[in-house]
Amino acid sequence: MTQKILTYDSTLRDGEQSEGITLSLEDKLRIVERLDAFGVDAIEGGFPASNPKDIAFFERVQELPLKHARIAAFGSTCKKGVAAADDQGLADLLASGAPIVTIVGKTWDAQVTRALLTTLDENLRMIRDSVAHLKQQGREVVFDAEHFFDGYKANPAYALACVRAASEAGADSIDLCETNGGALPHEVGEIVAAVACELPGQRIGIHCHNDSGCAVANTLAAVRAGATQVQGTVNGFGERVGNCDLLTTIADLELKMGCTTVGPDKLRQLTSVSQFVAETCNMAVPAHHPYTGASAFAHKGGLHASAIARFPEAYEHARPESVGNATRMLVSELAGKASLVAKAASLGVDLAEHPEQAQAILDDIKAREAQGYSYEVADGSLAVLLQWHLGTYRPHFTLESFRVIVDDHEDTGARAKDAMSEATIKIHVGDERFVATGEGTGPVGALDNALRLAITQFFPEVAGMELVDYKVRILDENVGTGAITRVVITTRDADGTWGTIGVSENIIEASWNALVDSIEYGLMRCNVPPS
Repeated sequence: MTQKILTYDSTLRDGEQSEGITLSLEDKLRIVERLDAFGVDAIEGGFPASNPKDIAFFERVQELPLKHARIAAFGSTCKKGVAAADDQGLADLLASGAPIVTIVGKTWDAQVTRALLTTLDENLRMIRDSVAHLKQQGREVVFDAEHFFDGYKANPAYALACVRAASEAGADSIDLCETNGGALPHEVGEIVAAVACELPGQRIGIHCHNDSGCAVANTLAAVRAGATQVQGTVNGFGERVGNCDLLTTIADLELKMGCTTVGPDKLRQLTSVSQFVAETCNMAVPAHHPYTGASAFAHKGGLHASAIARFPEAYEHARPESVGNATRMLVSELAGKASLVAKAASLGVDLAEHPEQAQAILDDIKAREAQGYSYEVADGSLAVLLQWHLGTYRPHFTLESFRVIVDDHEDTGARAKDAMSEATIKIHVGDERFVATGEGTGPVGALDNALRLAITQFFPEVAGMELVDYKVRILDENVGTGAITRVVITTRDADGTWGTIGVSENIIEASWNALVDSIEYGLMRCNVPPS
């Protein structure tokens, strides 16, 4: 029987601490849904009551029909000199409603005396009382042993006393944190083995940072030494140089170490999960990223390209399809029609009935992606594209022209302030022509308002659609103002959310195209026929 390793994702907290990443509430909820479908066991949502967004997150996440994952709220032990039952931070954790509560506590004696400014005995009291209080309230408790490896090296007896206190108080999992990322695999393996010997029967987890480039290796070493829960973030996003990449770890555990995490069927989603979360974070998956990067299974001309068809194991350490990726020849790519057919089916389009079209659609998608499109977070645009190829797309309206004006109403000198946008569109719905003008704080909002004014009378379902997120990414910034711009719009109605995409050198044109796809797909979801 293969060993089950629990997976604990902290992308929504640790990942968001990465420079350049800011997630909206809708972003966080979409990531939760995607990780749940992937089979992650626990998803850490952030600090309850630390800011309005996280307060709203813990309220909204309870409404999601999660099928597998359980939500964790993150905080710390009670404050020094404060009883656990009276500590506001612990009260906020309980009030979040999260079934898992993760609390971080000091385990390095120098951190206790120099950073926490308390005694070693008081720190043990804080750990013990906090865990016991949370357990009494019926929560699963994960104790994050902060700076454990540095603490063990400096004072092994005290570091072990800290985790022993958490264990005796009832912690369900004690996750050893390699907080500053400086340990090496042989050190991690030895120290985790010592903890496993000290606490027989206790679930042990591992939380590593990647400052020395060893986060995944350290995590695997910890599993070999007895850890049964692995923490990490998607694509290794995190502060400084990042956290342990949970996706690479999952693949290594499943394919290299014979362990079970999400299972082989879900493992095939690895690449799409990597791309989905990266795009949601407005980042890119590095081309050379293990398992999920575009170049992970790419082969150039010459020896590799000629040999790969006959003996792929020579140059591919794993089957690319096992992680949802594909072998690529840089002179002629191998198509992934099965993946396209499966994705189309999830959007209500049966490509199995049109096998002759699948390759043409796939070729078009690849050509568009070369121009800057990315359909991983744009299901709405993909559905429209599929129907267009199959000849079943019937637009609900057509554009004649649009114009956007940005007007600064306040005299503030050289710098614009409180500028408003006005958009005028000319469109056709059936045989009727409409001119509508809308205002907004930005050009996209103005275009959205103008479009709604023109078509809501024909399609009242549009009133239930709300534009909830708007992202812009410059794809080739070296070109300056002539760079290609990618716009991703997230829209929501009563039945869920969807993404659409537009790409152009003109940011307004890219935004309009994404906006049109958003409305068109929303009407398609509602089975609204064109006028």
